[in-house]
Amino acid sequence: MKISPRAIASTLRDPGAWHVLMLHGEDAGLIRERATQAAQVITPQLDDPFRVAILGRDAHDRIVEECTALSLVGGRRVVWVREGRDGLTATLKECLAQQTDTLLIIEAPGLESRSRLRTLLEKAPNCAVIACYPEEGRALEGSIRQMLGALGVQIDPDALAWFAERASPDRAATRAEVEKLFLFAGEGGRLTLDDVRASIGDAASVSLEDAAFAAMVGDRAAADLAIERAMTTDRMTPIAVARALLSHIHRLRRVRLAMDSGQGRAEAMAGLRPPVFFRRTDAFGRAVSVWSAPALMQAAEQTQQLELACKQTGSPDVVLCKRHIAQLTAQARIMARQRRG
Repeated sequence: MKISPRAIASTLRDPGAWHVLMLHGEDAGLIRERATQAAQVITPQLDDPFRVAILGRDAHDRIVEECTALSLVGGRRVVWVREGRDGLTATLKECLAQQTDTLLIIEAPGLESRSRLRTLLEKAPNCAVIACYPEEGRALEGSIRQMLGALGVQIDPDALAWFAERASPDRAATRAEVEKLFLFAGEGGRLTLDDVRASIGDAASVSLEDAAFAAMVGDRAAADLAIERAMTTDRMTPIAVARALLSHIHRLRRVRLAMDSGQGRAEAMAGLRPPVFFRRTDAFGRAVSVWSAPALMQAAEQTQQLELACKQTGSPDVVLCKRHIAQLTAQARIMARQRRG
């Protein structure tokens, strides 16, 4: 059965109530984190060969055998399957027909909504199916605060908002940055905005920010360089690029609307939370002076369409992303020339 977002935490705290736990979605890091959490409830020692069997794609033919095996040392066993896909549907039907208390955990990133495997497990009353998608907004801020809190670290609201806006869409990358912040602050410490900037200012997401800022001021060379670095060196996805662009466009539009209502540019920019990083205030000011509110709204809609297109199976997402960046930079240059008159 499908597990609602509200019930995910309780399900992971008590995975023993299920025969199969399948985790699917776009966030591979979150899938792995939740799978680990569930497995450790059954057996804290995940390197115990008698109670835990981890099966990669090349070992999928052993799933039924491992699910029906008995623990030689007592206690419930975990069979942890990586790279789950539709081809396992028949195997899972056979597993569900067996009388066993083994917990079968399946990691299935990228499994489509019409998948036969998902349909089978969502209908089975003794199977839990959990969607794992990148968190955004308050949900992401809450997760970051929770991760830091578990390490004994507090964070100021503006620092949290700044971090969340720049966090990777992959949970594993976000957790790595949280651990870096813990090393910076120490147990019992408190993080300010300056602390967070100093600690993760060189994170991969900065490449995305570079691309967004360069595109919106019409700097094609800088935008192309930043997007290439983000995708190759930093291994960021086109979806992450689209979300970084959309976030930047929304902030520009917020300031543009404030200016249109009578505020000065500096005053409108000062009202942003989190504030514009001081090294980027010039580029932000130039962009907000070039783009009108309607043009920014149109750019936001086109960027949302880009994200949807990148999610389509088999789409040339990298090409679409680079083309979108080129279109934004070209539009920014045209509007800049028109304003100069």
